Amino acid sequence: MVARASAEASRGAILNRIQSAEARRWGTDPADYDPEAVRALRRFLRPIFSPRGYLRVSVDGWENVPASPTLVASNHSGGTWAMDAWGWNYAWSEHFADARPLHTLAHEMVFGVAASGRRLARVGLLRAERGRALSVLKEWRRDVYVLPGGDRDIWRPWSERYSVCFAGRKGYARLALRAGVPITPVAHVGAHHTLMVLSDGKRLARLLHLPQLARAEVFPIHLSLPWGVGIGPVLHLPPPTPFRYRIGAPIAPPVVVPPGEEPPEAAVEAMDQAVRDSVQRMLLELRDESPWRRRLGRRR
Repeated sequence: MVARASAEASRGAILNRIQSAEARRWGTDPADYDPEAVRALRRFLRPIFSPRGYLRVSVDGWENVPASPTLVASNHSGGTWAMDAWGWNYAWSEHFADARPLHTLAHEMVFGVAASGRRLARVGLLRAERGRALSVLKEWRRDVYVLPGGDRDIWRPWSERYSVCFAGRKGYARLALRAGVPITPVAHVGAHHTLMVLSDGKRLARLLHLPQLARAEVFPIHLSLPWGVGIGPVLHLPPPTPFRYRIGAPIAPPVVVPPGEEPPEAAVEAMDQAVRDSVQRMLLELRDESPWRRRLGRRR
């Protein structure tokens, strides 16, 4: 146990060194959420993500979102910008306005600088820690947005752009069971068309010891603007691409977990499988409904 604790403490060594005490404070308290900051962000993002904006966001299935709180779980796409997450946050904010605050669980790297960390915390981002998310769902009664696949999903190769890649991560399902809330599955296509990921670079990441140094499992190679060939998780310039989201029917916890107890592993497996199946089905539906695919079908 001591050896395991030591190994866990060593993970993310670079992050621990570069983050100031002030930076480490942000993303830890749901009370930092500021509706005015969210409204300002919505105004800023509107030219990018509105239905007539640069990335033209559209959402199907709002009627499937259950009463608050729910855990929203989606696939993750599009590289370091995480534009799919910003597009979803914009759409949620436009749809619910101030009625339903949404907290997005994010990698601690995004809170690396105190100034940006403070701004992100005010619009609802929280460090991805299970205990904190449980408190948001059970005590604050607010909705939580998770992207379980993280860096593995956001940098999956181009050939897998219509495939779910949660990389065996099931903590989100365990969280929903402990909180006793339904999971709302969401599928997204669009962000992975703003670049072409040739390789996720898992082997290269291991050679560079990134899992230990920065809690990162990939070091991707991609074709993107303006680089041509991009090496590593560098930011890219997205061409105008429609961002489409589909919300599936909520998935209720299969069992009731008593407070303070861990859910049965079989229940975690079942809930995770149900979410992945739902997201995968919707991804294929969105693929088949894409305008270019319909045009190709007509020509054939």
